[in-house]
Amino acid sequence: MSLPDRKEDEVRRMLEGGPHPPVPADLGPHAAERGARLLRRRLVARQLMWALLALAVVAFVVWAAVEQPWVAPPSEIAPPLEGW
Repeated sequence: MSLPDRKEDEVRRMLEGGPHPPVPADLGPHAAERGARLLRRRLVARQLMWALLALAVVAFVVWAAVEQPWVAPPSEIAPPLEGW
C-alpha cells in the first residue's frame, strides 16, 4: 500500500467510525471575519505597493528633469577659448 492510499484509508476509517466531533457554533462567523480581515490586509498591502510605485516614478521623473542625464557632459579635453 502506497503512502497516499494509507492516508486515504485512515481518513475514511476516521469518518466512518462513530459520531463526528463537535463543531463550535460560531465557527462560521469567525471564519468569515478572519477572511474579511485577510482581504482587507491584502487590499491595504496592494494599495501601499501601488503608492510606493507611484512615488518611485515621481521621484525618477523629478530626478531626470533636474539632472537631465540624456545631455552629454561638457568636454574637458579642449582648452577654453579666451581672448577672442
